[in-house]
Amino acid sequence: MTYTLTTPLYYVNDRAHLGSTYTTLACDSIARFRRLQGERVTFITGCDEHGLKIQRSAEAAGLTPQAHCDAISGEYRDLWRRWGISNDRFIRTTDPRHRAIVEQFFARVEASGDVVEGRQQGWYCVACEEFKEESPAATEPHCPIHLRPLEWRDELNLFFRLSRYQEPIEQLVASDGFIAPRSRRREVENFVAGGLRDFSISRLDLPWGIPVPGYDGHTFYVWFDALLGYLSALLEPDDPADLSLLAKRGWPAQLHVIGKDILRFHAVYWPAMLLSAGLPLPEKVFGHGFLTREGQKMGKSLGNVLDPDVLLERCGTDAVRWYLLRDIPFGDDGDFQQQRFSDLVNNDLANTIGNLLNRTSSMARRWFDGGVPPAGAAATPDHPLALRCLACAQTVDGALEGLDFRTAAAAILELAEAANGFLNDRAPWKAIKAEEGRDGVAEDLYAVLETSRWVAVLLAPLLPDLSGRMLEQLAQPPLVADSGWTAARHWGKLASGLALPEPTPVMHRLELDSPL
Repeated sequence: MTYTLTTPLYYVNDRAHLGSTYTTLACDSIARFRRLQGERVTFITGCDEHGLKIQRSAEAAGLTPQAHCDAISGEYRDLWRRWGISNDRFIRTTDPRHRAIVEQFFARVEASGDVVEGRQQGWYCVACEEFKEESPAATEPHCPIHLRPLEWRDELNLFFRLSRYQEPIEQLVASDGFIAPRSRRREVENFVAGGLRDFSISRLDLPWGIPVPGYDGHTFYVWFDALLGYLSALLEPDDPADLSLLAKRGWPAQLHVIGKDILRFHAVYWPAMLLSAGLPLPEKVFGHGFLTREGQKMGKSLGNVLDPDVLLERCGTDAVRWYLLRDIPFGDDGDFQQQRFSDLVNNDLANTIGNLLNRTSSMARRWFDGGVPPAGAAATPDHPLALRCLACAQTVDGALEGLDFRTAAAAILELAEAANGFLNDRAPWKAIKAEEGRDGVAEDLYAVLETSRWVAVLLAPLLPDLSGRMLEQLAQPPLVADSGWTAARHWGKLASGLALPEPTPVMHRLELDSPL
């Protein structure tokens, strides 16, 4: 069985921002965790490339919509490569096979009797690409999210008969596990309890979109088109565009990870569309919170947007991944505070985890012929640090299974702190001065080095780069998927006498003397 998870398909009206990076980093950690456990994973990301907003963005830049999409989606693909994202698929909704999947899906929905013509009247937000449910009373209404003027629309559209699916959607959103975290479920339940209304799935005279077969002048509404990217992304490179292949390629998805602002589309509209087309439903939709900066909403007008390129260049992947995954409860809103960011990275990664490995390796090399000391009694599974490692691994497994990155990160940090505390209590730099203390020093250093190896192994889903550097410092092979993670989590795997390389810092301190 394939574990399929997705980010949203990012809208290419503009370049990637920290919010999209956050979502993608979280999904990357989930994908790595699943692979390390031996699961077959299909990790999907990509770009949503149709709609009025993109058409206008392209016109403002003096480009054709296709040229604009090529440029921005190329930037996304390159950004994820530089961040080390391990996605298996990158879908663009301008892909010809995606268009064929959309047409097949629409044919199924139409055959189910769920497509009707109707007139759409209301205030439309181009930035949201949606009609607002309630018309604002103001004479010049603005979108409450984007704070931009709304546009009045009155046109003949095609509608999906969402109202027919009131009962199954009520049951779905009320079920345990479909919407997470639990705080998000109440929002959707309240929306559904208000009664589901049919929604428009086409636009008239909007050339930048997929034409609706059999309806001249109509193109598919961007949300109807974009959600189907999760299906077309599953096709193998040589596959024909055929919906019947999806069951063999990893559908249904086990997890959609999205921002909370698009929860309704994924938890209500999407499952109803799938029911209409006779396709199975995803298992879980997880709506995470928004990121602010120093307590303020990020925006171009405020000049406080955090650029992923700048963060990557000045701070590196490990620092940003650690802060976002270790400090922000996944599902809640989070605030990026530069001083706290710097403090956490320096205290946790450089001082606690990095220094633990560096100083222990240095002592082992100096006193034990440049390598790992004899294990002695430290190799037994009832050693205090061995028991701490096992407990930590169990906590990490349970936390990552539940998408609780914060708890997993905290457990690994606590393990490193315990090893540091053990080292300080045993004080090998004093004990080594007495010849009779040499065997005890060897055992103590072995136990701490072996704990450092466990820290590196357990960090692999969250901080793959730092994990790799730590394993290299311990002369260990890189972790591999399938059995690699399980095999590595056995106490005493570090071979006594193994030559250790010259220690170098595995994590440098952040010195941020100016705002990011």
